[in-house]
This record gives sequence, C-alpha cells and structure tokens, in this order.
Amino acid sequence: MSESPAARLARQIAFIVETDKLKNIFRQTVNTISRRAENDAEHSWALGLLVITLAEHANVPGLDVLRALKMVILHDLVEIDAGDTFAYDTKNMADQHAREALAADRIFGLLPTGQSAEFRALWEEFEARQTPESKFAAAIDRFHPMLLNCCTEGTAWKKHGITVDRVLARNAHIAEGSTALWAYAQHMLRDAVAAGQLAPAPAPTTT
Repeated sequence: MSESPAARLARQIAFIVETDKLKNIFRQTVNTISRRAENDAEHSWALGLLVITLAEHANVPGLDVLRALKMVILHDLVEIDAGDTFAYDTKNMADQHAREALAADRIFGLLPTGQSAEFRALWEEFEARQTPESKFAAAIDRFHPMLLNCCTEGTAWKKHGITVDRVLARNAHIAEGSTALWAYAQHMLRDAVAAGQLAPAPAPTTT
C-alpha cells in the first residue's frame, strides 16, 4: 500500500530535521575569514556552488549538472552518524566506507521508499566514481579543501604536518572529473610550497 501524501510529507520533514545535524559536524579545514573549523553543511553548500559555477570545466561535455549537484549535497549526510574522517587519517579511513554505509541505511531510510532508494543510489554512485557526474562531483569534493587551505596559509596542512607529495597522491583523481581543475590545483600547490604554506616532499632516504 502506498503512503498517503500526508505520511510521505511527514517522513520528508523528519529527514530534513535530522539532516540539520550536519551543521554540527566539524571538519579540519577552516573558513577563510573567521578561521574557525568549517562544518559539513558549509562544505556541502560550497560544493554545490562550485558544481554550478565550474561545470563547464568537466571532462565530459553536456554533464548532468543537477545529478552532480544532488550528489555533492547528499554525500556527506552520512557523517551525521559516521563523523568526519580526516583525509590523511589512514587508520580511520580503513573502515570509513563500512561506517558510512550503515549511516546511509539509517539516514536515507527516513525518507519515503522511492526517494530513499534514489538518494541512497546517488550516494553509492558518488562513492563508486564511475559516471561522468560522480567523477566531477568527487573532483569538486577534493578541490574545495585544497582551495580553503591555500586561502588560509595552509592551516590544516600545517596542523597535521602534511607534505605536498601526500596532497598530490590523495587528490590526483581530480583529473578524472576535470583535467583543467587538476592543472589549476597543481599550480596552487606549487605556489603553496613556495610560500611556505605546505611542506615540500621529504628527501628520499639513502641506504
């Protein structure tokens, strides 16, 4: 039996209220003016703005911008339960997907059946990075923290002792979504190293 319009609306509102918790999940990156930690809701808003502004630079012409926009808005909702995992925290990244998949079950499960399945599928699509839209959405997701770091004198990089080789390795898949954006990012990183905002790669050890 299908849900009544009133019951469907009630479930959608419950989902929206639950997702307000995203404002209380804080990231390692900091905002450019206040220099306080950015929260996940701010990050998601910024990703949406980047997607609609930079879509012309996607590798694939005719990108489905709305689909990419849905992915960047939805994909971090799982952090309400799973928490934010710092990009260079290899220990906590080991079980990140498993933790986030459980969160996806609960959070998207608040929605009416059809919408729940749609949102969960978009989350899975983002994670898999196989479609042009998911590759571009993932590229934007990786580009934004680097941009914030470059605009805040490398605050998060310095805090955690991150070196440029690790940033390059972590973010190289930006090129899958936008070679133009990856070229720009590499230029930003070279400037950050030159300015002392990002540590250079360690010298190779000799034996």
